[in-house]
Amino acid sequence: MPSRLTEWVDEGPVSPVRMQSIEKNAAALGVSTLQMMESAGRALADRALADRALDRSPEDVLVLCGKGNNGGDGFVAARYLARHTECTCIYLAAERNGDSAINLSALRRCGITLQEISCKDDLQNLSKHFSEADLIIDALLGTGAGGETREPVASCIRMANSSPAYILSADLPTPGIHADYILAFHRSKGDASGVSDIGIPLEAECYTGPGDLLMIPKKQKHSHKGEGGTVLIVGGGPYQGAPYLAGLAALRAGADIVRVASPVALDCPDLRHIPIAGRNIGKADADRLIGYASDADAVVIGPGMGTESHAVACTLAEAAQKVVIDADALRLPLPAGEETVYTPHRGEFIRAFGSRPIRDLHTDARLVRDAADLNRVILLKGETDIISDGTRVRFNRTGVPAMTVGGTGDILAGVTAALLCRMPAFEAATIAAYANGRAGEVASQKIGDGLIASDLLLYLSQILYGE
Repeated sequence: MPSRLTEWVDEGPVSPVRMQSIEKNAAALGVSTLQMMESAGRALADRALADRALDRSPEDVLVLCGKGNNGGDGFVAARYLARHTECTCIYLAAERNGDSAINLSALRRCGITLQEISCKDDLQNLSKHFSEADLIIDALLGTGAGGETREPVASCIRMANSSPAYILSADLPTPGIHADYILAFHRSKGDASGVSDIGIPLEAECYTGPGDLLMIPKKQKHSHKGEGGTVLIVGGGPYQGAPYLAGLAALRAGADIVRVASPVALDCPDLRHIPIAGRNIGKADADRLIGYASDADAVVIGPGMGTESHAVACTLAEAAQKVVIDADALRLPLPAGEETVYTPHRGEFIRAFGSRPIRDLHTDARLVRDAADLNRVILLKGETDIISDGTRVRFNRTGVPAMTVGGTGDILAGVTAALLCRMPAFEAATIAAYANGRAGEVASQKIGDGLIASDLLLYLSQILYGE
């Protein structure tokens, strides 16, 4: 019987950075990158040999290998092909590390013809390998390729295209090469002719993992204050600590400027307090806060707010481009911005969306998916978090029982908002769930069941940007 996770595997091509995140998640699950490279190279060789059935008889194969992991796939393929046919490998000169270096070292011991090239001139005496080959494997540039193609790769492309050989590209064709067949690994990255399973577990794609952190846009070297995002937190009244926990979490998650609109000013010098006149946030405050909400890159509404300020929550959400709705704001009518993330626990989900999760992962995932859409992402908190944008579903199982302490949900809301400043809602919510849970795991290892929500703040930056 197929895994129940097949229902939650994304459809269509995968982006290069998403593929890299899936591979890193797979490695975290115990499937090494060396194993994946072996499987990919073997699949290339099998595809090359299968072409005999198409009367292409690859009796002379040329494998072109680049500097990265795509080249490593080619080294593996050449090792397998050398047992069955005449095989030459031309590879780019480079200082290699890791899996690619291991497979080049193995190939050197296989009696295969190896030619290292570092410039265009190195190819002058190798033209016969192109003209006499009946099959060329293109493993020059993989999913990380970008920018202008330089020498000697440009000459390799030109000579391969001029050859009468059938061209088989690994994963993605090198830009400019005329591939006859593109064999993708795990998932198509574009116009694949076929896709080969290389042993990546479904969990690496359906569950969050350390690879998801690769999706976070990096701050540029010459970034200025504010470019990491400006966040507004609106909350407090009955519960004063909640909005400040969310605000500090947003800072730890990479936001540059965080303002907290709350009736009480707590001593948090890293946060900018916006005074509220009454005991609760009222209509008069809303009129004044609309400008802050529309100017912020992301707004969090709800932590510690209570039930008396719901009209304000709806008004401010409408003024926000990106908004996280949490805690007391999760009630009807649901506040919504142009792009919204809702972060309910089970009881809040029932109140806000009218459906009752039954604590069956797959049934509840369908409930969440049906309630969400592209502009309304839902992060249902639980033992296993469920995140959906109405099409995609992701699960997160990081976290520990000690996180049942109050305030960890406020931390999650702040992290989500900080990431939302720089990312689409679904990815921001997914990574926030993972990072929040991992911070709780690390804090629990050091503190135990006595951890408090603010303990997570000590580890968030390390989890998001240091792992």
